[in-house]
Amino acid sequence: MAALDLFGRRWSLRILWELRDGPLGFRPLQKRCDDMSSSVMRQRLTELQDAFVVRQLPDSRYELTPLGREAYQALRPLVHWADHWAAVLETGPADTPATGLPNPASRPDTAGRD
Repeated sequence: MAALDLFGRRWSLRILWELRDGPLGFRPLQKRCDDMSSSVMRQRLTELQDAFVVRQLPDSRYELTPLGREAYQALRPLVHWADHWAAVLETGPADTPATGLPNPASRPDTAGRD
């Protein structure tokens, strides 16, 4: 539950995502995070540092710790699912309406029910 609380906070996952390829300074990270406010950025970085997911380097850049890299790796299946979900929402398979929700008429157990 603590991990869900930490990563459920606005911008936490985005920071993790943006640091996946290597260290970034405060301003470049802020730019990659759609110019989030400095105060929220500081707060999230502090929370992620306190959780040993992010660390600040001597040159003031931020990077994922080994634990942070593990968290990113653990989230990769979610990234793959999100890519698939985006494709379904965009094109919609034959048995799914444009909303991306299952079409009850295509399910044999619910066909013809009102």
